[in-house]
Amino acid sequence: MISVRHLILATSLTILLFAGGVSAQQADPELRDALLAAASDSSSFEDRFDAEVWLTDMSQRLRRQVKDPDERVNILKLVHLEAKRANLPPELILAVIETESNFDRYAISVAGAIGLMQIMPFWLDEIGRPDDNLLHIDTNLRYGCTILRFYLDKEKGDLRRALGRYNGSLGKRKYPNKVIDKLTKKWFQA
Repeated sequence: MISVRHLILATSLTILLFAGGVSAQQADPELRDALLAAASDSSSFEDRFDAEVWLTDMSQRLRRQVKDPDERVNILKLVHLEAKRANLPPELILAVIETESNFDRYAISVAGAIGLMQIMPFWLDEIGRPDDNLLHIDTNLRYGCTILRFYLDKEKGDLRRALGRYNGSLGKRKYPNKVIDKLTKKWFQA
């Protein structure tokens, strides 16, 4: 069972996720609707044992990037929550975050993308939520997972193309290969 505190934190962290490459003039109305719907949804681990095993394993893998154990576990819980809500593997989201921001929740790109998943701030106005804070981990993850899920569906499950869309580099291999390399070598290793 998830606590009220975790629910509030998870909701705040996931609303902000979006990765760059799309200008406000190119905003997809279907994606805008998906982000708006995601802003009020949340879920969690199915049972405590699965949570403990996954969090312990992933915490060890994340230790180099996020030194503080409480912050590390908080990020991992929120990643799991939002990934599962969007029907994505949490490990994929960890690989995207490592590629996008190297787990720097305060990262801001030269293009203006913000947070762990490097969400473009125009989405806040686009979906009518200008007061959302993309530096909040839960908000950032919510946006990012929703956007990646949208692109994965749009590309009929083609992960490389979905990652290219997410990064604004559709048709190029560098970014998708980087994410998939991190996914297979760090986050999905046995």
